[in-house]
Amino acid sequence: MFTRLLVGLDGSPRADVALEQALLLGRRMRATIVVAHVQPRGDRPGGGSALLERARERVAAAQLPVELVERQGSPDAVLAELAHDADAVLIGRRGVTTTGDAVGPTAAAVVRATQTCVIVCGGTPSPMQAVALAFDGRETSRRALEIVAQFASIVHSTVHLIHASDNRDAGLLVLGEAEATLSLQGVNFVSHVEPGTPGEVVARVVKRTQCDALFAGAHVSRETPDHPSLVVDSHVEQILRHTDLPVVIQP
Repeated sequence: MFTRLLVGLDGSPRADVALEQALLLGRRMRATIVVAHVQPRGDRPGGGSALLERARERVAAAQLPVELVERQGSPDAVLAELAHDADAVLIGRRGVTTTGDAVGPTAAAVVRATQTCVIVCGGTPSPMQAVALAFDGRETSRRALEIVAQFASIVHSTVHLIHASDNRDAGLLVLGEAEATLSLQGVNFVSHVEPGTPGEVVARVVKRTQCDALFAGAHVSRETPDHPSLVVDSHVEQILRHTDLPVVIQP
């Protein structure tokens, strides 16, 4: 499934974590790692050569195939273009503990332009062995269910299905679809329906179950002059602000 992983490097610590996460995931999926560095227009070409060379050495040490890309232009636009040929784009976390946008414009640009899966990494790399799915029954959530079922089958993980609802019976009805899908595919699961906001409930269940990866669906929710490329719904933003683990966003 994730056999071609794209990472953008800009020299920041969060981009470095994204590369390390790509290496961890890549070893499990036997993936090709595509490492890109985008320079602003007007800068002298080749400024990212040393950064890319170090990345090449790290990927080679992990015994994975690597492709290096150096471009000039807008990082958001270039990564969105490169994402057309990737199975997933790994991006460093931003604004987890603030009220600002946790996803950021790069992930937004990728989702808007390509519908490619985006993995917003945590503060540290994760083995992604114990997975959870935030499921609300919407179409994007169903697509995330398909991805998590494949992933769990490969890594032999139990899937923790999470739904926030003050009405437990109604919540279990929503999760019934996900339970049926996983059952048909032979994937073990545990269902969690709890009161509270989606972010609070997901954070609570993830902490209690010690999950180290989360899957969620997202859709275009708003576009304003101040945030022209903002693409994920408020539930995903809330989940990102309440957790610090890789969140696999499926458009």
